Amino acid sequence: MPKGSPERTAARKEEIINACEKLYQTMSFKDITLKEIGNETSFSRPTIYNYYQTKEEIFLALFEREYVRWNDELQIILRDNRKLTKTELAEKLAASLANRQQLLKLLAMNNYDMEGNSRPELLNSFKVAYGESIKNVCSILTKFCPKKSDQEIQNIIYIFFPFMFGIYPYTAVTDKQKKAMKDAKVDFVYQSVFEITNNCLLKLL
Repeated sequence: MPKGSPERTAARKEEIINACEKLYQTMSFKDITLKEIGNETSFSRPTIYNYYQTKEEIFLALFEREYVRWNDELQIILRDNRKLTKTELAEKLAASLANRQQLLKLLAMNNYDMEGNSRPELLNSFKVAYGESIKNVCSILTKFCPKKSDQEIQNIIYIFFPFMFGIYPYTAVTDKQKKAMKDAKVDFVYQSVFEITNNCLLKLL
């Protein structure tokens, strides 16, 4: 780790993550390189290696930040509501994910490669944010669905979190993909992130 204040280190890391995020808006994961990311920062590409050793580590940091942001929204649901019906709860959780399109896009990627090519300390940091999301959803379910047992809540978690990996591919459909479905005569009804998530949660709750 380079010498410098914690503030400078945090600012540099944030700039690198922001550069990666910017590129990810228009480029695929496989096409983004450390060189491309370096070109979007105010410092030289070799400086990136002082903070992240692989492209996957940068994406993992972006992934972690998205979980942190979702956790903030989950905490608001938990804190600002005394009671919620199952319909209201499903709507609020669905809306929180509709606000996190980038989290859903990252979830649709190959997480095995991302995690496998990251150092343990960065992977651990990511898992803290991910684990906090699970804890927050558990707390929300415990508060607003008091009749559900711990096992029932655990079952919801083990269905809903894997379900999240598939939301983006089903909702961010390109014209090319739509045409292929039409040509293949697949009768498919496209839904928004909110709709598909809300429907799933209503079933689970």
